[in-house]
Amino acid sequence: MSPPATPQTNQPEENEPHGGHGGHGWMMIACCIPMLIIAIVLVATGVAGVGFIFVALMCTAMMAMMMRGMSHGGGGGGEQR
Repeated sequence: MSPPATPQTNQPEENEPHGGHGGHGWMMIACCIPMLIIAIVLVATGVAGVGFIFVALMCTAMMAMMMRGMSHGGGGGGEQR
């Protein structure tokens, strides 16, 4: 009889910083690039006003602040201790 299967744990590998999420923040910021490009194109073609670029930049800044805030919580739940 074979031993029961054990579930794999999500243990970070030794060579991955911060449990393997070191580049996650940069990836999330990179996801904002298409939005910025679309905003610039819409303003350049006259479809949207200049304020649209401001909104896109503020969205990117807010994403950066959220990602920075999430990486500083000492324990779970996003609380800073």
